[in-house]
Amino acid sequence: MNTNGLELILASGSPRRQAYFKEMGLRFRVEVIPVAEDFPKELNGIEIAQHIVQQKAEPFLKKIQAKQLIIIADTVVWHQNQSLGKPENADEAKTMLRALSNSTHEVITAVGFLQKESFETLCEVSKVTFDVLSESDIEHYIQTQSPMDKAGAYGIQDSFGVRHVTRIEGSYSNIIGLPVPQVLKKITEITLKN
Repeated sequence: MNTNGLELILASGSPRRQAYFKEMGLRFRVEVIPVAEDFPKELNGIEIAQHIVQQKAEPFLKKIQAKQLIIIADTVVWHQNQSLGKPENADEAKTMLRALSNSTHEVITAVGFLQKESFETLCEVSKVTFDVLSESDIEHYIQTQSPMDKAGAYGIQDSFGVRHVTRIEGSYSNIIGLPVPQVLKKITEITLKN
């Protein structure tokens, strides 16, 4: 894809997001500046994702150059009025998976598009339904270590997700961490303006 001389920077260490950028045919580089991903307790799902994206954008504000587009993303799993981030340990992962068992939750990704003179965000919400997760299913999955780097303690694309997700509504790529069609459309709009 021709980006009209814009340098694309993906501000994410997520291998899944980086793979999507490659699949979109984009030339980009990765630059990650770690920030504390905290948020005020009164925020809800979409507000949390947007708040964290703004936090992640902050360190880039002083250093962004003209003709750069920095893309920042954050994914939140929202269930029963609670945000489920990445589990800090196996016990927390178990608690999250027990909560998700036999119920539907939302996966919300906010994506920020930072340029020298502007900052825009888009949000995408998908719904995911799990079947009943047995204790042995949960135990076995946690032993694989796969839940530990994922919001909500699961990956829809791994064998656990494939076996136990009974229904999804909305964007599949969003559940993995990036709503690809929406992001590609926004990048195209921005490059056409440049």
